[in-house]
Amino acid sequence: MDLFRAHVLVCGGTGCSSSGSAELIKRFEEQIAKNGLDKEVKVVRTGCFGLCEAGPVVIVYPEGTFYSRIKVDDVDEIVSEHLLKGRIVQHLIYKEKADEEQHSTLENIDFYRPQLRLALRNCGRIDPENIDEYIAFDGYRALGKALTEMTPQQVIDEVLKSGLRGRGGAGFPTGKKWQFAAASKADQKYMVCNADEGDPGAFMDRSVLEGDPHAVLEAMAIGGYAIGASVGYIYVRAEYPIAVKRLQIAIDQAREYGLLGEHIFGTDFSFDIFIRLGAGAFVCGEETALMHSIEGGRGEPKPKPPFPAVRGLFDKPTNINNVETLANIPQIILNGADWFTSIGTPKSTGTKVFALGGKINNTGLVEVPMGTKLRDIIYNIGGGIPNGKAFKAVQTGGPSGGCIPASQLDIPIEYDTLTAIGSMMGSGGMIVMDEDNCMVDIARFFLDFTVDESCGKCTPCRIGTKRMLEILERIVEGKGEPGDIEKLETLGKNIKETALCGLGQTAPNPVLSTIKYFRDEYEAHIYEKRCPAHHCQKLLNYVITGKCRGCTACTKVCPAGAISGTVKEQHKIDTTKCLKCGACMEKCRFGAIEKH
Repeated sequence: MDLFRAHVLVCGGTGCSSSGSAELIKRFEEQIAKNGLDKEVKVVRTGCFGLCEAGPVVIVYPEGTFYSRIKVDDVDEIVSEHLLKGRIVQHLIYKEKADEEQHSTLENIDFYRPQLRLALRNCGRIDPENIDEYIAFDGYRALGKALTEMTPQQVIDEVLKSGLRGRGGAGFPTGKKWQFAAASKADQKYMVCNADEGDPGAFMDRSVLEGDPHAVLEAMAIGGYAIGASVGYIYVRAEYPIAVKRLQIAIDQAREYGLLGEHIFGTDFSFDIFIRLGAGAFVCGEETALMHSIEGGRGEPKPKPPFPAVRGLFDKPTNINNVETLANIPQIILNGADWFTSIGTPKSTGTKVFALGGKINNTGLVEVPMGTKLRDIIYNIGGGIPNGKAFKAVQTGGPSGGCIPASQLDIPIEYDTLTAIGSMMGSGGMIVMDEDNCMVDIARFFLDFTVDESCGKCTPCRIGTKRMLEILERIVEGKGEPGDIEKLETLGKNIKETALCGLGQTAPNPVLSTIKYFRDEYEAHIYEKRCPAHHCQKLLNYVITGKCRGCTACTKVCPAGAISGTVKEQHKIDTTKCLKCGACMEKCRFGAIEKH
């Protein structure tokens, strides 16, 4: 085995890859060889480190130095100074404040300090394309333990005792799912991984697949043993090319090592896994639609019962878990259910991964113990709202979730508390909004997504959500009418009660939650023809204030000739001519133009 005195870990997740991390790796390898360090220093392409806002990220061990926003031109200096001379390049390390001089490592960065990485334990830590590195960090030990020391029922009992709930939707107990599938009698059963991550702004599952694919394979094999399945399918969207590539490499490696295939660990248990690509339909995140797609049919949900555990894929008993749920399984089997239940809350055990995005300083991937307060995620980990703006709301659970207002900032993040206030955990998208966001338009945005992605099979979703969207579009265009709010509430409640699948039933959540917490904004749009956030274009008026210096810059960019005034005198905007394009406001150097 080759021993190296230093390792250069370069983020190879989708975010950093799109920012040129592949070029960084190539340059590091060239410069390391040029300086005669290729026998001493190893470059490792990893998965996502989590702090996407600071990418591309490079970490140099053994010091653990955290370099951020690295460009190809910076590589030579890191090699010549840090790797050759042992001097940390201070101006390239990540600093949380401009005047900091600290030696930044994962341990002393505020973004990471409150986190507990379980599902993401190996992301940014190992080479996801090297099975030996996964094995070096206890990989496949849990599978070995399950197959040689535990009965299938003991495996299920341990998962039941752990309290692990599904991380992809409503949070159904994972152990119960496995128990139901195990109880079904059939000559063939299937274990399925739902990696069809379709929520806007969500990239949790993608990051696990890119950074730690063997964890999912190991968990599926353990699940297959527990329920009596011999075949597994990973249903992943084709828009995740890096994840698909690394999954296939991992499957090939596991087969080569005898960890997939016939008589695993010398036992009578045989299990193999195959990848199936989805075409990006949001509805295929629903388990019955997903199975229909694997079978070669159109991605449409089926009525339940029968549930998949009784009659699922190819009419055989099937268990379906999402990526993050599975990523927790090996650790539960290896460390025990009591260890897992010591994390989180009694009804929401373990941790949860969130994709933190929107109006937040530290965008990225976050994993925290269940029960962590929303305020801690937004301000301690996320670094607060940019430009000193006020926090307004956060959307959790994607199009199926709801908007949580500032008044609920101290709520603990767990399944039941989120449901109680009109939102849901969902897969873990967390989109932050500030004072400039219009909550009516946010509801319109998410409903527009749902309408576009509806499979159209059931009338409540196909037509009901379309009618809701039409009302919202009228409201944001200044054409709202008295009674529109009540119509939205009635339609939303009816759809929740009558839609065929979970995606249709939860589609009204963004609308109903924004009406619940931001009803005054709806009323302002409808009765005052005013957008309080100054966002909805059709409801804006641009006004030139006394700060105007009469420089005439605004008159030169106005496409409608709506601005009048002479040099060195305050100008005026003719609102009857104004196109409300905002060009004048962007051009004004004195902040003299305001939106009303």
